[in-house]
Amino acid sequence: MSAKIYSFLILLMIAAAATAGFLYYRSLRQQEILRRMVSRLEADSRAAEVLVTAVEDIPATNAHRTTIKFLEYDSEGRPLQPQYYTFSGDMIQFQSLVIRFRDIHLRQQDALRGKSAYLFWKVFMLDGPETQEFVITPVNEIPAGYKIPGVQSRFERRLWRRFWEYALDPEQADAAGVKSAQIEAPGTRFRPGLLYTIRIEHDGGLRIDAEPLPGILRGETVPR
Repeated sequence: MSAKIYSFLILLMIAAAATAGFLYYRSLRQQEILRRMVSRLEADSRAAEVLVTAVEDIPATNAHRTTIKFLEYDSEGRPLQPQYYTFSGDMIQFQSLVIRFRDIHLRQQDALRGKSAYLFWKVFMLDGPETQEFVITPVNEIPAGYKIPGVQSRFERRLWRRFWEYALDPEQADAAGVKSAQIEAPGTRFRPGLLYTIRIEHDGGLRIDAEPLPGILRGETVPR
């Protein structure tokens, strides 16, 4: 065997070993990401709190603008970055999306069987052609409350894109034999002086509860 052929075989073996090592490492990494995804899907509910922070009267139209603060909590109960939305009224609705992972035909279906994602999708106010709508979770994005912190993974993004496809595309859902999405959009009249709690329960129901603010907060401007 010539030296050139021998060197080529050695390089080929090294490349094969490196490829096998990379594939093994990627498999372990994907398993760890999947494990962490599953752990974040085991929360019993997703919840948010809403507070009216400003009401502006509009004399010309005898209407008013309502600004709400929306504070969502992640699957571990930690607050996310608060969001502020302003509407030309106070009858506001929240739309949720329930994605049932146990019905999705993926290679990782055993790990995801029995798990569901409950996410806030949109907040809106119906007013005919003047309807206002704000997106809370963009389509094809990983919901903020489920994102694994400190991880940038194409594998994680790819799984969530597949979940969105099945949830929002009836043709793909039918072809896969799944029933993977349920959408609800209850609303209420949001008034100052009340704390609203929005909870998505395991049966997919969305509930909005209201209670008076604690007395110590009345009349106070709380720094952000």
